[in-house]
Amino acid sequence: MSQIVPPLEGISVLNLASVGPAARAGRWLADYGARVIQVSPTPKKGAKQISPPFHSYGAGRGILRIQIDLKSDAGRRVLLELAEAADVLIESYRPGVAKRLGIGFEDIRAVNPKIVYCSTSGYGQEGPASSWAGHDINYLAMGGFLACCEPRPDGGPPIPGATVADSAGGGLHAVTSILAALVRRSIGGEAQYLDVSAAEGVISLMSLAIDQYLATGEVAGPRKVLLTGRYAFYDVYPCRDGKWISVGAIEAHFFRNLCGLLDLERWTDFQMDEDRQDEIREDFRQAFLKRDRDDWVAELAARDTCVAPVYEIPELVDDPHFEERNVFMTARETEANSFRQVAPILAGCQREQPEHQVVPPTETDAAMLLEEVGYSAEEIEGLRREGAVQ
Repeated sequence: MSQIVPPLEGISVLNLASVGPAARAGRWLADYGARVIQVSPTPKKGAKQISPPFHSYGAGRGILRIQIDLKSDAGRRVLLELAEAADVLIESYRPGVAKRLGIGFEDIRAVNPKIVYCSTSGYGQEGPASSWAGHDINYLAMGGFLACCEPRPDGGPPIPGATVADSAGGGLHAVTSILAALVRRSIGGEAQYLDVSAAEGVISLMSLAIDQYLATGEVAGPRKVLLTGRYAFYDVYPCRDGKWISVGAIEAHFFRNLCGLLDLERWTDFQMDEDRQDEIREDFRQAFLKRDRDDWVAELAARDTCVAPVYEIPELVDDPHFEERNVFMTARETEANSFRQVAPILAGCQREQPEHQVVPPTETDAAMLLEEVGYSAEEIEGLRREGAVQ
């Protein structure tokens, strides 16, 4: 197994969220080698805390854990002690809650003037919508994403199959902001506060369509612009076996290659002809229906046509391309239950991973973490008896 030096080795992160964008950010930071400490409520205080399934967010791969009662004075002191030794703190409370708990940005900066403090929320820390509760579908709705998707039979926008707002709009948004702040700190910057809004992350992802509207007045609804299926060369088509194939032959030479291989050369000079798109689309549909999807992929994909199979999840996890690139790894929950999961696959991560042993939810790393910041065994036991730490 070839080894690389993890880019974030030596960076310590406190993550106060167990689900959503912040949990995704913690997952990716750990994949890059950061020492991520998951801070959860103690059981008696955690009735409102969502416990994700054991396999979620990498099944705790590379994550240290501690449970703290942040509503107690002792628990709050523990968090501040841990924050003093950290580089990054991530939280996802409603705006204003962290400050009321005594662990807001100013509280943490007082003990650690170099901290990168990242607040993740749906709509940001300020503004008329800042107090709204929400989830991925709400942020995609506010950010314009849903309105650009192909409508359902009843005319409404579909429910996407991927949590784009939580992952890219929120999680990767947070990771990018944190990395930028760490770079700034490395060249002399002080503590920084990051207000990560998942909805604004979606707007950033939608900037091509939004900027187009602001500049030209053209609205990027379904079938209205190139990237929402206006033209036949950017669409999906059913094949003989009922499976689907995606086509993205935007450039003229890709479109020409595709037309030739489908025996549809007559459309080569009409790629952008608005009056012929229905005809071209129907000819494409009829052509693809003549063969099974995988036959078409074998015929077209490697010949500069911009086609790819529309995979369902059971298909993609066994795709030989992803297998060769170590996209998946093995984890084990119990002696009798091993399973595969997505490996650290973002560029720069160590993809070849040993089997990950899932830690039971009742186990934490509290003793080790508290010893590292100066607590004695007697003090740790006292905190446990008090219920401030588990």
